[in-house]
Amino acid sequence: MGPGKPTFQARTGLVLLAGFGGLLALMAVGGFDAIQVLRQIQMRNVEIRRVFLARNRALEQIRSSLYLSGTFVRDYLLDPKPGGAEVQRINLERLRHEMGTALDEYSGSLSPDEQNPMRAMRTELAGYWKVLDPILRWSPAERREHGYVFLRDELVPRRATVIEIADRISAINEQELNGGDERLEETFGRFRRRLFLMLAATLSIGLLLAGLVASHILRLEKQSRFRYEQVMRAQTELKELSARLVKAQEEERRAISRELHDEVGQSLSALLMELGNLAAVAPRNLEPLQRHLESIRKLAESSVNVARNMALLLRPSMLDDFGLVPALEWHAREVSKRTGMAVSVDAGTVSDTLPDSHNTCVYRVVQEALHNCTRHAQAHSVRIRVRQDPGRVALSVQDDGKGL
Repeated sequence: MGPGKPTFQARTGLVLLAGFGGLLALMAVGGFDAIQVLRQIQMRNVEIRRVFLARNRALEQIRSSLYLSGTFVRDYLLDPKPGGAEVQRINLERLRHEMGTALDEYSGSLSPDEQNPMRAMRTELAGYWKVLDPILRWSPAERREHGYVFLRDELVPRRATVIEIADRISAINEQELNGGDERLEETFGRFRRRLFLMLAATLSIGLLLAGLVASHILRLEKQSRFRYEQVMRAQTELKELSARLVKAQEEERRAISRELHDEVGQSLSALLMELGNLAAVAPRNLEPLQRHLESIRKLAESSVNVARNMALLLRPSMLDDFGLVPALEWHAREVSKRTGMAVSVDAGTVSDTLPDSHNTCVYRVVQEALHNCTRHAQAHSVRIRVRQDPGRVALSVQDDGKGL
């Protein structure tokens, strides 16, 4: 794989990062959008309520001012005192101004579809005040003479007409409130649909990411299992190779030991016999010759001992012929003779039926341990214990020397 080409893990990591990042971004956008929509709905609801209450207050003020104007007109017409009539006239002018202000406030919040009823009410109110304008200049005699008829024929019918128009406008106001509720419900419906789409998209991306993660984990598990099997096969092969190597080494040692014992040892033994025969026939008066023969004989005996020791160290024949315990006891005696250490062997529970590989392993471990005791521990006594339990063989080598 080239250095510029991303690996499978890197590609999967980028896909997962992009997927989870996109999912979080989608959730964040959805949450922000939901907050904005809810805020708009809340503001719209507050605005609808505010407009409705403002319109309702304006209509109520118009109604109350209209009713109150009738009372002021009646008191104006029936009050015989000029000062009292003037007070009622001033009150009527104030009510007229207040009604005009209320109408202006109400008209400012109307839609084009709601202007017709308001124009009708403005027309009726203008006619209503136009009818009242002449009577405000009547003398006391004219008020007494024409006041009742004016109240009955002009004021009451016009006031009833204006109030009817105000009732229609109030009904339109309630319809507008209901329409606002319907628009809010429609907005809620759009919000629910948008939220459902956002949830569906989030779940879809989440399922896709879950599938990618599961696929990636399964592939990693497959790769891990394959590598684990490779490692186990390599370990098994290594163990088999090690076992074959040890076996080959032991076979080679056995062969060399036999060659030393059978060939070299027999040749040296024959040499010793010939030297003995030569010494027997050699003249006794030739002392230099006898000394040379004796030196050669000692050298041959030393060579025989060296060859025998080498053969036994390579592979003691008694390990193959007599078993583990005799071989350990012989090796302990040899080490004691050579080094002066007191070496004891306790292996009474070991059977003679152990496999050859077990015998070789225990013997080599003891051989190496005694070599370390001789070379490094400077011990005076060593105790070797071998115990055979069901399913295992336990070996311990203890010395009184330095170290652990």
